[in-house]
Amino acid sequence: MARKPDLSTAMLQLIADVKQQMPLYEPATFVCGTNTDCIGCPKKMLEMVDSELSFWEHAIKQGRTPKFDELRQFGKLCQSVRRMLIRNNLMPDIKPDTR
Repeated sequence: MARKPDLSTAMLQLIADVKQQMPLYEPATFVCGTNTDCIGCPKKMLEMVDSELSFWEHAIKQGRTPKFDELRQFGKLCQSVRRMLIRNNLMPDIKPDTR
């Protein structure tokens, strides 16, 4: 039976997944106001994800361990932003790998 990762490792794994799957730095996601049918603001939402991601990378490097609730909250934010990107056709709807 595989052992569950500690909270810092879990957060770093989540960060790696977000960097791999979300179009954080793609120019198409940083165009604002061109689509009147926009559901949410991709630019602002991705900036928020990037800000949280940068904060946690730095905090973990400095020795801070995230609490379970902080890990869950960041995961929920990323999940919400992912759904918004899919609705705006900025990201394909690929089902996550259920391990």
